[in-house]
Amino acid sequence: MPKIAIIGGGIGGLCTGIALQQRGFDVAIYESANTFQPLGAGLGVGANALKALEKLNVKNIVMKHSKVLNKMVVFSNKGTPLTETDSLLASERYGTDNVTIHRADLHHILRSALNPESIVLNKRCVDFKQDQNGVTVFFEDGDTIVADAVVAADGINSLFRRKLVPNSTPRYSGYTCWRGVVSDPNIAIDQLIATETWGLSGRFGIVPLEEGKIYWFACKRAKARDPKIAGYGIKELLAIFKDYHSPIPQIIGATSEDSLIHNDILDIKPIGQYAFQRIVLLGDAAHAATPNLGQGAGQAMEDAYVLARCLETNGNIENAFTLYERKRLDRTHKIIKMSNQVGQVAQLESKWLIPLRNAVLKLIPPSVNMKRYEFLYDVNWD
Repeated sequence: MPKIAIIGGGIGGLCTGIALQQRGFDVAIYESANTFQPLGAGLGVGANALKALEKLNVKNIVMKHSKVLNKMVVFSNKGTPLTETDSLLASERYGTDNVTIHRADLHHILRSALNPESIVLNKRCVDFKQDQNGVTVFFEDGDTIVADAVVAADGINSLFRRKLVPNSTPRYSGYTCWRGVVSDPNIAIDQLIATETWGLSGRFGIVPLEEGKIYWFACKRAKARDPKIAGYGIKELLAIFKDYHSPIPQIIGATSEDSLIHNDILDIKPIGQYAFQRIVLLGDAAHAATPNLGQGAGQAMEDAYVLARCLETNGNIENAFTLYERKRLDRTHKIIKMSNQVGQVAQLESKWLIPLRNAVLKLIPPSVNMKRYEFLYDVNWD
């Protein structure tokens, strides 16, 4: 079997390692961090991603640590329902849909499914070169490795994509985001419903997690890399969302300063190539999208299974990578585009346009919402 190096130990890299090890490939995963910390916040996993995890034989244990949701509802800042998506209906058609899990829990599950010796920490890739026989990867500590092929799962700022597709730099969505997880028995939410609240001051999401925990996110339009915004804490967020319906202020107030996560929301403009001879891009390195469809991790999971199947059924690495590219381009491009569009509508902060948007949303029946998004779940990779 060929020796395959995976650069990046995130969800995409770990899922790819699992899928390839199941098929007998010699796999090593190189992660730049020197340890895996239980970081991050909540994560949505849709029916398509669960199907991919089922193919990797980890779905059952993921479900044990997940929260199954029945519905997603969008409210105005005063708490008036604007639109909803029925997850139970999607579950009936496509299998369990819309579960949530803490990112750290999912990461631990995926690592546990791998041969522990296949994960190499503290290996930051700084350069690479390839020829007809393989790929040489250079690391910051001076080490080099030679592999028959490389899967670049090194995220939105991928070194591999930047060198192979020079103009594919991340683009700013126009809004920034704070995230947190709280556990407070005095805050009452519907444990079966995820919500978003769209208002003049920004967007606020509430997502139930297992064991009564609540994952939340807050998005607001801002300049890119604004140092003032970067310094915002709980006090400033409470001031921004003080007029939003309960329990939004309570959730913000229950969040500890040191657990607050902030970052600008980025994606990459769709690129026309994922396969470059013996190097292939995967996950956010290939098709980073804004999080508005909850498909970032899910598409990396899909990538992992599809890539492993292409390698399993095709003895030539370059042909297998080209086949993977052909199977993934259109779908991931569509998701980048649609996610960007949803974000722009959700992130309106105009007192003139918001009432019009809200009126239109109230007229859209849940069945129409389901029809628009069913392509996400209706998948068959084999």
